[in-house]
Amino acid sequence: MSHIYIYSPSSAVRDKAAFRRGVKRLQHLGHEVEIDEAALSSHMRFAGDDATRIAAIGRAAASGADVALISRGGYGLTRLLPELPYKQLAKAIGKGMQFVGLSDFTALQCALLAKTGAVTWAGPALGEDFGAEEPDDIMEACFDDLLDGHGEGAGWVLPKKDLPCLPTTVREDAPSLHLHKAQLWGGNLSVLCSLVGTPWVPDVKGGVLFLEDVNEHPYRIERQLTQLLHAGILGRQKLIVLGSFNRFKTVPHDRGFKLQTVVDWLRSQTRTPVLTGLPFGHVPTKVLLPVGREVAVMVQGREALMFWG
Repeated sequence: MSHIYIYSPSSAVRDKAAFRRGVKRLQHLGHEVEIDEAALSSHMRFAGDDATRIAAIGRAAASGADVALISRGGYGLTRLLPELPYKQLAKAIGKGMQFVGLSDFTALQCALLAKTGAVTWAGPALGEDFGAEEPDDIMEACFDDLLDGHGEGAGWVLPKKDLPCLPTTVREDAPSLHLHKAQLWGGNLSVLCSLVGTPWVPDVKGGVLFLEDVNEHPYRIERQLTQLLHAGILGRQKLIVLGSFNRFKTVPHDRGFKLQTVVDWLRSQTRTPVLTGLPFGHVPTKVLLPVGREVAVMVQGREALMFWG
């Protein structure tokens, strides 16, 4: 059994039913769930005003829980970055607390990594994941691995279109890629782009940058990737790994411009290898990823493995 602290650092929780289902699900799995006093607060679109949410983050760090889990993402953390209790957060992480979240949580993860080097986890949120009508088995298994200390890596099958983009070693039909000791970082593309030019972007060179997004049309995704490209961020990485980009619709004006168009264009602009298909983002099936930790990546054929154990 683990002690899980639920707090709301970003948008207000509107789906109270999903919130309750998530709490019950974690309790059913045998965990002790502690809910922050302001978890269901609401101030305009936020889960409380800025001071309320900063205090909630501080309470999460002081809770002594095994895991601090966000209720949801949305928007709001970039407003708080100058005032976050970085030393308190890093101290809690140093004592073994795991901070887990995604989406808007990318802002806190990047800022904390830039300021302190502390490792956090890109992973599920309470409502979207544990509060789903049928939570995903792989997501839950990865979360259990984190709690048990058994999480050592994540594997996935690359789309066939990735194969010609990998270096060929022994045979033409068996491209491979091997990276060692590369720092993993990234998260939500829109949030990361909003941090460019600020003190809260980690200065990672030779890293593995993973990216995902939701409700963003392919041309907007390309525009954001262009910003990272021209800022020099993509060229400094050893590897770019794209997760899920979903919940958008192409329109007749696109005339064939689609997400694969964006991926193909990106590959033409950088020497950094670009892999796709990472099971992470605003999708039910998601792995947990240690943001800020050194990882190794191995690809043989269509089998990809990222590990840190």
